Amino acid sequence: MSLKDAATREAVLKTLLDAVKAEYDQARAETQTLLDAASEETGTRQVAVGIPDGPDIATVSLSSGEAAAKVTDADLFTKWVVTNYSSEVTRRLVTEVQPAFTKKLLDEITAIGTGEWADANGVLHEVPGVAMAPARARTHSVRFKKDGRDQVMAAWRAGRLNGVVLPELTAGGAE
Repeated sequence: MSLKDAATREAVLKTLLDAVKAEYDQARAETQTLLDAASEETGTRQVAVGIPDGPDIATVSLSSGEAAAKVTDADLFTKWVVTNYSSEVTRRLVTEVQPAFTKKLLDEITAIGTGEWADANGVLHEVPGVAMAPARARTHSVRFKKDGRDQVMAAWRAGRLNGVVLPELTAGGAE
């Protein structure tokens, strides 16, 4: 293959990849919105999906987000640590809490899950400047059946996805 042929192939595939990626991102966002709504309205958390005139190829499932403690007001947090755990503070021109202590507190607050921290005596403290916040957004996953991807490719090659996904890219799509 010549350099010109290889570069042409790359440019064409890049164009197609960008078009598919944009459509995929839009479809993923729409699926997430509809899954969130279905979960709230009916408790539905997954759906089997198939291709036209074909078998189910995958299951799309909602996965919950996770919450973790994070410092939301560094000044309040630092003042609290200075007052209660001064040995965990490094003083320079700026007062800052030692990163290891911050990590320890946040990990323990996350484990408790209520936004509170238990000291060595088991006493719970509400730590100013720290709150539980989403650490990972709620999302969903697509799990293909054993031959699901092969089924999609066969349907693509046979032109059975016309009007379903990227009609302008499918065989026999818009001219």
